[in-house]
Amino acid sequence: MTPAHGLPGPVAAVLWTIVPAAALLFVAGYRMAAARLRRRGDAWPRWRDASFCAGGIALAWAALGTLPGGPFTRHMALHLLTGMAAPLLLVLARPLTLVLRSLPPGRGRRGVLALGHSRPVAVLVFPPVAALLDAGGLWLLYRTPLFAAAQHRPLLHAVVQIHLMAGGLLFAFAVCRLDPVRHRGGGIAVRGGALLAAGTAHAVLAKSLYAAAPPGTAFAPADLRAGARLMYYSGDLAELALALVLAVEWYAVTGRAWARARRRLTRPDPDPV
Repeated sequence: MTPAHGLPGPVAAVLWTIVPAAALLFVAGYRMAAARLRRRGDAWPRWRDASFCAGGIALAWAALGTLPGGPFTRHMALHLLTGMAAPLLLVLARPLTLVLRSLPPGRGRRGVLALGHSRPVAVLVFPPVAALLDAGGLWLLYRTPLFAAAQHRPLLHAVVQIHLMAGGLLFAFAVCRLDPVRHRGGGIAVRGGALLAAGTAHAVLAKSLYAAAPPGTAFAPADLRAGARLMYYSGDLAELALALVLAVEWYAVTGRAWARARRRLTRPDPDPV
């Protein structure tokens, strides 16, 4: 991650090395695990490999690539890559499912399952909680002096960036619900409502940034407006993609229910005794 992205020099130097290396390491591990499944005859769609690779590349590009625009626009592009696009691409690849299918029966597999079915995970992936952590964290960052303070405190800046990525991952995980974790109250209606609420909060925040910069900052008006527009419209695209995942799941669930109902209706009555 270069200083041009707005990070202080020491933090940029560390993350410039760690983030791309970690992203590429996870991508390599994912591809090796997927290839192992296919060699033993298990089905694993190749589009999931492509999705995970794209998510890892997005994280690496956010650290190494040159982002366009002024300081605030570059920051917003970084946020959209690490907090929205990359999390969605990674979650669609179902990495936890791949880990469970790759591990042999034993203590390691039981440990991963126990973690996925634990109460803390159930709380974190409860859609309203995940939406609050994600959207609420953005409001706290941009509508309080936190954003200005993070520009001058390297450790705080690093924590903020990690939170943006973790919040995006958690929210995408909670809405898509593709991997086997403990879910309580996470039906399609609840997830759809959480997505709508988070999308509304994101859009309102983007409009507020179009009108006024984060407290304690002084960005050029054109840069501020460009960053706010990027946040608004790119957020819509990410939320549309999440809504599409929900729609596909709803279609599959209702289709199976209708098929079962048709089979019951067309099943011949047993012969009378």
